[in-house]
Amino acid sequence: MANHLSSESSPYLLQHANNPVDWYPWGETALQKARSEDKPIFLSIGYAACHWCHVMAHESFEDPAVAEILREHFVSIKVDREERPDLDAVYMSAVIAMTGQGGWPMSVFLTPDGRPFYGGTYFPPTPRFGMPSFRDLLLSLAQYWKERRPEIERVSSNLTQHLQESNPPGLQPAAPLTADALEHAVQLLLSSYDQQYGGWGRAPKFPAAMTIQFLLQRAFLGDAAARDTALHALKAMNRGGIFDVVAGGFHRYSTDNFWRVPHFEKMLYDNALLARAYLHAYLLTQDESFRETAVATLEFIQAEMTHPAGGFYSSLDADSEGEEGKYYLWTVPDIEEALLDPQEARLILAVYHVTERGNFEGRTIFQKLAQDEDLADTLGIPLPQMRQRLAAAHQKLNAYRLRRVRPQTDDKILAFWNALALQAFAEAGRYLNRPDFLRTAQNNARFIQSHLIVNGQLMRSHRQVTVPISAFLEDYAASILAFLALYQADFNPDWYQQAQRLAEQMLARFADPLGGFYDSPTGQNDLLIRPKTMTDNAVPSGSALAAQALLALSAFDPRTPGLDTAQAMLASMQASAAAHPTSFSAWLQALQIAQHPLTQLAVLYPPNGGEAPSPDVQSILQTYHPYLYVAAAPFPPESRHPPLLAERSLVNGLPTAYLCQNYTCRLPTTDFAALRSEVLGMKKI
Repeated sequence: MANHLSSESSPYLLQHANNPVDWYPWGETALQKARSEDKPIFLSIGYAACHWCHVMAHESFEDPAVAEILREHFVSIKVDREERPDLDAVYMSAVIAMTGQGGWPMSVFLTPDGRPFYGGTYFPPTPRFGMPSFRDLLLSLAQYWKERRPEIERVSSNLTQHLQESNPPGLQPAAPLTADALEHAVQLLLSSYDQQYGGWGRAPKFPAAMTIQFLLQRAFLGDAAARDTALHALKAMNRGGIFDVVAGGFHRYSTDNFWRVPHFEKMLYDNALLARAYLHAYLLTQDESFRETAVATLEFIQAEMTHPAGGFYSSLDADSEGEEGKYYLWTVPDIEEALLDPQEARLILAVYHVTERGNFEGRTIFQKLAQDEDLADTLGIPLPQMRQRLAAAHQKLNAYRLRRVRPQTDDKILAFWNALALQAFAEAGRYLNRPDFLRTAQNNARFIQSHLIVNGQLMRSHRQVTVPISAFLEDYAASILAFLALYQADFNPDWYQQAQRLAEQMLARFADPLGGFYDSPTGQNDLLIRPKTMTDNAVPSGSALAAQALLALSAFDPRTPGLDTAQAMLASMQASAAAHPTSFSAWLQALQIAQHPLTQLAVLYPPNGGEAPSPDVQSILQTYHPYLYVAAAPFPPESRHPPLLAERSLVNGLPTAYLCQNYTCRLPTTDFAALRSEVLGMKKI
């Protein structure tokens, strides 16, 4: 019999709709039931692609005996963390405070008014690894609730007070921004880097796309050590293992130090962030392997994570046929059957060192043991020819793999993650001259406008029908950056206007009168506290993205509201970002942007019947400069275009550019070749 999740939209909640557990979604119905029956709440938070969420569901939530204990003693609530990141942030902070670590599935026990008193993550069906069985835990907590209620009240009150006190207050007075803080952060990143295998920290190893992006910003300015470290990290990952060399796209993280054995789920946000990092690395180095990885990642999103109307799906599961990673593993007979051509098979076996023994539970995860240049030398094949042959073999392997049982897709469409992907597609379309990527970005932008903006307000999620969950700070901030990136790719002023409207709403709905921004909007009344998440997690901090968005908007319009707030946030976060760079990489990116001279380019060109800019204008628009903001329009520019273009004219009726720093512009020029050299020369650490 279905429980109370059967009418929900979230695929994760629907996965549990037929559990014998009497699940409720988070909401007043469940909370009122807990209050009226004076029962504690069992809050379970996870997401659709979470392997250990599936494990705990099969072991415990499908067990009628466990379900009966929960029904008798608790009110059980299930939450999709991707729909409600605010709830996840609050109760994850509580679990970390209680246990020193967090993760998913998250299991938290609350008083009827929502105060946490016990928590953890995965609990097994039988005692092991020092953990109690889930059934024993439930019975113990039920007994505590009946017999030791005052102690539970004391613990929950103390923990709630801790959460309130640790939630960042309004902005504190801080020292002015300095280059020393950024230098210190770079040195910490270099000294803590794994020079042998790449990345930061020990297993499990996460891709750290935001940290790499910060180092690439420094590399553009001439920091050779930052460049070497960023490129080494990217090369360590794109050899395979965590990267799916067959069809493109990155898995969530590596379970070992070598980037070989991934946790096999594929998340939209990882792939969006990493695609941009590889794109920027290619633009800096012209290394073809980086371009290939960026393109393969974006083509994977197009092929496997795109709704027909243009939205991007959230994730692919780690499991298929009840086994994690089964879809992605290979044997020698698989390869020979898929390729048929013995020469092609020998190439794949050699490049990925495939043996009968395998490198993972008797099968093989594809990972090159060397970089392409070294492999080509070893195999005696010219590098371009080897890459061409590998690409052809990968297509055949993918066609073979598509006949397998594919992992499930979480097909809900989240504003935040879509914005990250939109930004990546817009930039790739612009810099790689890929009209298909640009069309994908444009279609996604229209999807956001038509399906995720309802009555002028941004929503968090869409699946079949728009779920009435208001968007969060991260949704707004990332969307502003995405629409600005798309504006700079096709110069349609509608995208700039959309970014402005979102910024106005962000300031109105999330700003703290004492400074900074809350994660959740004004009027969100079902939270124990109104969180402010300043650290990066798997995704950038919403507040850091808000600072980046306001800085970017100010480049197009010096009257941008909220710029003072962004500057104050950066000053307040500078010391933390310098001391803990891997936890504040999005802040470091914003700090680096704020300390670089604001560089702007205004381009006007003859209307030519509304056609795109001429090739000489395009050459400068496609020049990569991470600190440059570009506005362009046919003359005379409409008022819908950014104010950066206002009151400017053509020189002798020719395409004309105005290069500015900090709103002070040089003389207009029609020499775009010279201008390109000048733009690239505007570097300063």
